[in-house]
Amino acid sequence: MLYSDRKIIEMRLPLNEKVLKGLKAGDEVLLSGVLFTARDQAHQRLAALLRKKVSLPFDLKGQVIYYCGPTRTPPGKAIGSCGPTTSSRMDSLTAPLLRAGVIGMIGKGRRSEEVRKLIRKHKAAYFLATGGTGAFLSKRVISAKAVFLKELGPEAVYRLVVKDFPVIVGIDSRGEDVFDR
Repeated sequence: MLYSDRKIIEMRLPLNEKVLKGLKAGDEVLLSGVLFTARDQAHQRLAALLRKKVSLPFDLKGQVIYYCGPTRTPPGKAIGSCGPTTSSRMDSLTAPLLRAGVIGMIGKGRRSEEVRKLIRKHKAAYFLATGGTGAFLSKRVISAKAVFLKELGPEAVYRLVVKDFPVIVGIDSRGEDVFDR
């Protein structure tokens, strides 16, 4: 555990403001349910479509976006390695996704002060996944399917069903940041 006085919190996806309100920066969480992947190229396209008010083939309301581009799926597995990518690369594209209802993001590293304020404004959360653990995290994925922007290959939007996916609350809904400790 990151902090010895904290317990691991199990949460079902999708999330809502009420659930996020109880989380604090530094809390360890196990996520189970559906989340979506989106990296740089997918974020650029999603943000552009949202600005044009184009409806997407899936609802972003209450969803968690995992900054991940999974590797090729080996035979007999649900997904290839699926570690987090550096979140700051998505900072300039975060606002339209939060406005569309995204309530959580998973990645690695610090976020900008602007994103921190947006998280507080939208009562969302930023979760940290440990870098370098893609093979381990892939064992927490029950199923994976490219659902949008399939032409982007590993940067397509994937719908993942996860079970006990381990993350740490990096920025809570009040804007408290674990990196400030």
